[in-house]
Amino acid sequence: MTISIIGVGLIGGSMALTLKEKGFATKLIGVDANPEHAQKALALGLVDEVKELHAAVQESGLVILATPINAAEALLPMVLQMVDQQVVMDVGSTKKTICEAASQSPKRGRFVATHPMWGTEYSGPEAAVKNAFEKKATVICNKEDSDADAVALVEQVYGLLGMHIVYMNAEDHDVHVAYVSHISHITSFALANTVLEKEREEDAIFELASGGFESTVRLAKSNPAMWVPIFMQNKDNVLDVLNEHIAQLRKFKSCLEKENYEYLAELIEKANGIRRILK
Repeated sequence: MTISIIGVGLIGGSMALTLKEKGFATKLIGVDANPEHAQKALALGLVDEVKELHAAVQESGLVILATPINAAEALLPMVLQMVDQQVVMDVGSTKKTICEAASQSPKRGRFVATHPMWGTEYSGPEAAVKNAFEKKATVICNKEDSDADAVALVEQVYGLLGMHIVYMNAEDHDVHVAYVSHISHITSFALANTVLEKEREEDAIFELASGGFESTVRLAKSNPAMWVPIFMQNKDNVLDVLNEHIAQLRKFKSCLEKENYEYLAELIEKANGIRRILK
């Protein structure tokens, strides 16, 4: 099958590597607004050709939208106008807005809204990783709004990538990812800014930062071009989570101010309950 990937970066490039290796993609076409990214993807062997959008869609059986979500939302109606029986899927971190955009098209059934739950703090074609999705979860949203054959093809793709599939409606998805993904990034950005503001000695940060600090701020390296649109589209859910997170931080602050170390221990013990879920 010929597959077009619009936005050949971390996610799109990583998908390309595995789908080509598995023999599912007989030809991979890259489409990217950044000419340097497009040529780099070609040089790295992530794609076989680089074409403009219309030509790529017309030649493909599957079109993967792997751009930042604001670009994907803008591109999707145009792409759906170009398709006949092609299947279009996205891989964005929010789903409600793009599903609403898709619903305006008479070709809505050819679109499958998905979110593979994997990523790193890196971006661009060089960030692509082979077999990156193994044993991770992916979400398919509003399955009932997509044609059965389109869903079956996307399920096949994720099966080849080694992912297990969770089905969810778009609104529920956006609530859940605000808690398990989006707040993690905000916390990481905020902690990195706190350290950069207060610790003026870069050598001290480098020399003394332990594994715990490094793992906590790893996400702070993430690309703002990707994350600002995510926070914009999921603003209400992120604000709800952020308010709760701030309330929790205030509890820890109050314990220290009042030297209430018994309650501090209780808070930490309660947090240890996450072990039941994340082993």
